[in-house]
Amino acid sequence: MQPNRRRFLAASAAGSLASLTSCATAESSAEARFQQLGEILKQPVLKKQLFSSPVIIETLELLRLGNTFLCRVRSRDGAEGISVAHSGMSTLYPIFLKSLRPFFLGKDARELDLILDKVYIYGFNFRFSGMALGLPLATIEFAILDMLGRIAQKPVGELIGDIHNPAVGVYMATEWREKPVAESIKLIQDAVASYDVHALKIKVGGLMYMTTDMYAEGPKGRTEEIVPLVRKTFGDGMALYADSNSFYTVPEAIRVGRLLEEYKFRYFEEPVMFDHLDEIKQVADALTLPIANGEQDYSFYGFRWLLANEGLDIVQPDNYYFGGLVRSMKVARMAAACGKEVIPHMSGGGLGFLYNIQFVSAVANAGEHHEFKGLNTHVKYECKTSPLTVVDGKMIVPTGAGFGVDFDPDWVKTHEAVSA
Repeated sequence: MQPNRRRFLAASAAGSLASLTSCATAESSAEARFQQLGEILKQPVLKKQLFSSPVIIETLELLRLGNTFLCRVRSRDGAEGISVAHSGMSTLYPIFLKSLRPFFLGKDARELDLILDKVYIYGFNFRFSGMALGLPLATIEFAILDMLGRIAQKPVGELIGDIHNPAVGVYMATEWREKPVAESIKLIQDAVASYDVHALKIKVGGLMYMTTDMYAEGPKGRTEEIVPLVRKTFGDGMALYADSNSFYTVPEAIRVGRLLEEYKFRYFEEPVMFDHLDEIKQVADALTLPIANGEQDYSFYGFRWLLANEGLDIVQPDNYYFGGLVRSMKVARMAAACGKEVIPHMSGGGLGFLYNIQFVSAVANAGEHHEFKGLNTHVKYECKTSPLTVVDGKMIVPTGAGFGVDFDPDWVKTHEAVSA
C-alpha cells in the first residue's frame, strides 16, 4: 500500500486505540514492530478476575444428529455450555475426540488462554495445521465461553473485552463466480434484496472453476465485466468489497486492484496466495486500495509478519478456522497496535453469524461491515435479547449470558453422544 494512504489508516485507527498504538505511531523498524507484537500476544484475553473460584471441566461431549454436531461442556459444579459445530466437524470429529478432549478434561476453564496455547503442543497437535485443528478447537472454546458467560451472567463479548459495538454492521457475502455474469448479477440482487443490507462482497477471479477442472484458469474478461456492472447495478450508496480467494499472481492482482480502485471498492481480499507474505506486501505497496488477508491463516506468525512489515490493512481471522475467539482477539489486539482494522471472516456453521457478532462486539478496531451469509440454520434456539435480524444494515448483539441464546432442550436431546 502506498505510504500516504498507509499513514492515514494508521492515524485514523490510532485515535481510539491510544493504549495499543505502538506500531501505528512509532518510527521503528519492522523487526522492532515484530517484537512489540510478540509482547501483545503474551497478554491474556479471558477476564479471569470475573471468576472467584476454579471452574473445573468435568465432561466435554460431542453430540451428533445426522451430519450436524453440538459440543456440550459441564463443570464439576454443574455449570453447562453448548456450542454449534462447524459443518466440517463431520470429517474432523476424531481430532476433537482423540487429540483435543483429553487435554481439556480436568483443567480449570479460567486458564483458557494457557489451555489454548498448550493444547497445540499436547500430542504434537501442531501437526494438524489449519482447519483440521482450528474447527474442533473453536467448537470446544465456544462451549467453554458459553459456560463461563452463564456462570458470570455476562455476554461472551464482556469476557474477552469491552463492548464497543452493541450493534454490528454486516455485508452480504455472495459467491457464484462460476456463473455467467448476467446470471450472477441476478443472484446477487436476490441475495441483497433478502436482507436490509448496505454493503456487499463479490468474488473476482476464477478459483471455483479449478475445483472441477484442474486445467481451467477461469473465464477471460469476467472480472473486468462484473466489477463495473456491480457498481452500476447497486449505485454509489452501496459499500462494495471484492475477494479473489488467492487466485491471482502479483502482476494480475495489481491490475485487478487498480480496476477495483477505479470503481471505488473498499478493500481487496486475498489478492494472492494467502501465505505468500512477501507477495501480499508487494500488492499492498502497489495499491491505494486496502488489502485484506487472514481467512486461511492458522498461526500468529503470518498476521504478525504482515502487520510488522506494513503488508496489509484489514485483518481477517476466521473464528472457526483459527481456533476460537480468544486467539482471534489476540490478532485483533496486534492489529489495533498497528492502526489496522479487523473484519473477521465468517465460515460455515449453524450459528456462525452469532459467534461472529459476539466477537466483533468486543473489538475496538472493528471495520464498518462484517461478513453475513444469511440466517438459514438447522439450529433450534431462542434469543431473548436480540431479534437476530438485519435492520438498517446492522444486527443487535445479544446481551444475555454466554452467547445469549438458549437451545431447545428437546432438540438437544435428539442428538447422540459420539464416542471415539
